[in-house]
Formats: sequence, structure tokens, C-alpha cells
Amino acid sequence: MWFIILILLIFILGIIILVHEFGHFITAKKAGVHIYEFSIGMGPLIKTHKGKDGINYNIRAFPIGGFVSMAGEVYEDDESKKLKKEDFMCNKKWWQRVIILAAGVINNFILAILVLFIMALIWGANSLEPRVGTILENSAAMESGLKEGDLILSINNHKVSTWDQTQIVLYLKNDSNIYNFKVLRDNKTINLEIEPKITKTDTGEEQKTFGFGIEQTVEHGLLASLKYAFVRFYSLISTMWLTVVNLFTGQISISSLSGPVGIYHVVGESLAAGIQQLIYLIAFLSINVGLINILPIPAFDGGRILFLIIEKIKGSPINAKFENTCHMIFFFLIILLMIYITIFDIIRFT
Repeated sequence: MWFIILILLIFILGIIILVHEFGHFITAKKAGVHIYEFSIGMGPLIKTHKGKDGINYNIRAFPIGGFVSMAGEVYEDDESKKLKKEDFMCNKKWWQRVIILAAGVINNFILAILVLFIMALIWGANSLEPRVGTILENSAAMESGLKEGDLILSINNHKVSTWDQTQIVLYLKNDSNIYNFKVLRDNKTINLEIEPKITKTDTGEEQKTFGFGIEQTVEHGLLASLKYAFVRFYSLISTMWLTVVNLFTGQISISSLSGPVGIYHVVGESLAAGIQQLIYLIAFLSINVGLINILPIPAFDGGRILFLIIEKIKGSPINAKFENTCHMIFFFLIILLMIYITIFDIIRFT
């Protein structure tokens, strides 16, 4: 079984990486930027093919990323002196460079929306609003007065419009363990206080139990599927952004993040749940990759766009050596973070 899960993991990551890097590749090629290499994966070469266009198309050993090596990403870097000035990305118009850098993220978002749309067409569009369904007997939710059919509007002053948002807000660190719910019931706004019950898992971690579920309804049809795809996309983007923000505020621990080992575990769980969950995972991870890459952090696409924005405001190019140093430092820090997360994942899942 582990082999099947590993193959599925490589396949899913491969699709997401291919779509992302193809965005950079096709926009750079159309802009006339010289491309040295198009690679899926990182690290040692497994297979290489030189196309008629002179580009090396490579598959590398580790399926944790990919890259498009373009001439002059920061400065003119052709040691052979064979390239023309217009072949370098750094000499292209400002808006062209922004499009090339953003194209990978845009492709990831388009992939996610398409996958969600196709899922809804096949299996139906699930309701996304945070409307309370079942309530367990003697649960914290029942004791607070929460009722079936209540529409959750906010929790601890965090507005929520989808179940995804509700789940992440409930996950946030809360020292008082009191959750102030604002719900809509019979066109009236009602405030409730819920104190979840704390239980210990098999690993010794504490888990909050509220004791209520979400009301599930399913719609079918083209328009319902289209609406679902965009609303679910917005819902996932907003929850992921909330996660990123709260990582910096400390309300979500870094240890809650997952690396390749954690994703392997999720693929295994999705495989057990069925094909629908596996397909959904493609959309979920594609949005993750897109959002992370667009963050204004050096070494990511968003960081490179940030330097272009500073260049535009400044009215002149940023020192190439300084920019490269920033990218290298943050790339090293990201690798360290990945190692930390991977070690934590190994401890957590073994």
C-alpha cells in the first residue's frame, strides 16, 4: 500500500508543479525570453531531453518543486555572450516580467477552480455555508443552546461565511477556552458562549470537542457547479491566508504545518476515503502552492514581484547582488523550515 500512496503523491505533486512551471515557461517564451531549462523536480537529473527549441527538458530526483531557468532573471547572465539584450528577462518591460512571475500562481489557481468545478459536476455541489446540522447529546454545543439550523455568522469576532473558515477559527489558540458564537436564528441574531470539552488523543495531545456538525445539502447542475467552484476557491484561499497570518501572531503553531511526510499521510487518508477526496486534494494542494508562492517573501514568486514593485516605485533597478543575496538567504531559511517540519512530521506519524 505504501508504494501506491507514494506513486499517487508523486503524481499529484507532479501535476501541480507541472501546471505551475508551465505558466512561467509559456509566458516567458511568448515574451521572447531565452530559456535554458524546464525542470520538474529538484536535485540530481533522472532524465533530460534537448528540444528542437534548444531548451533542456528535465526530470529531477525529488518531486518537491521545479523551475524554469531563464536568461537574465535578475541581471544579464550569459557568459557565452551569444544572447541578444532582448533575450534577457531583466530587459523586458516591467509588466511582462510581472506576468511571467505571476503566471505560475495563476495557473495553480485556475487548476484548482477547474478541479472543483468538475467535482461538483460529477458528485454535486455541497453546501458551504456554516449552518448547524446535527448536535450531539450532552455536548458543549447542546449545553450552550446552539440549535440545528443556526447559521454561524462569527466566532470570537472573526466573521465566517463558510464551513472552512469556521473550522480554522475554531482551531485558533484560545487561552480562555470560551468561544463567542454569533448565529442567525429565525431572522434574529443570537449570541452564545460555548466552552468545548477537552479530551486527550492517543498521542497525548489535547483536542477540543464542540459536539456539532454542519448541515449538508447538495445541488446539481452547471450553474450550481460553477458557483461552488468559485465559492470553495475563495473559502480555501481565505482560510489558508488566515492560517498564514496566525502563524505570525502565534495563534497557530508551526508544528501544525505539514511537509512531504505529512502530505504523504494525507494522500493515504484521501485514498482510503475514495477517488473524490483524492481529486479534491489536487485542488487543495494547488491552492496551497499558489498562495505560498505569491507571498511577498524573497525566493518565492511573490518576493520577486515585490522587488519589481520596489523597482517601479524607486524608478531604477535594485542592486542585482543585493536581490540575489536576499533570495539565497530566504531560500536557505525555507530549506531549514522544511527540514524542521519534516522531522516533526516523522515524529508525529510514527
